[in-house]
Amino acid sequence: MAAFIAKQMVGNQLSAVKGGDGGDDGDDKEKAEEEERERQEAIKEAEDRRKEKHRKMEEEREKMRQDIRDKYNIKKKEEIVEATPQEEPNPLMRKKKTPEELAAEAEQEELDDFTSKLFLPLSNALEPSLASGIYVLQFQPTNCAGPTALAPIL
Repeated sequence: MAAFIAKQMVGNQLSAVKGGDGGDDGDDKEKAEEEERERQEAIKEAEDRRKEKHRKMEEEREKMRQDIRDKYNIKKKEEIVEATPQEEPNPLMRKKKTPEELAAEAEQEELDDFTSKLFLPLSNALEPSLASGIYVLQFQPTNCAGPTALAPIL
């Protein structure tokens, strides 16, 4: 503990001799801010020069392209600009399905193609209010000639 106190006392005296007092922190911050501002301005200026250079190069290229088109009588393709280009939906950002939606999808997958194609049109003809559901054929035990009615499963 005594070594710590002695080091603090000697350290403070040493920094005072070096000229490292705490009053210069404000000047250092101002200098750092000024240097940062100058750096940002230099970056912006370099970016502007780069953009201007590329714009000029593109104009020269377009002039050369036009000369070739004129020489060989080639018509310039008209660029069709869509009003709002529709991007493909990102599958990672899609809406998550609720358990009810997942259950409904599973139920729909379980529905056999045979029953969905054969019995639903019959049910629409018989009773339109029962059109959305799963149906089972009811057979009469005495007559196996065919189905007599469709009954919904509740």
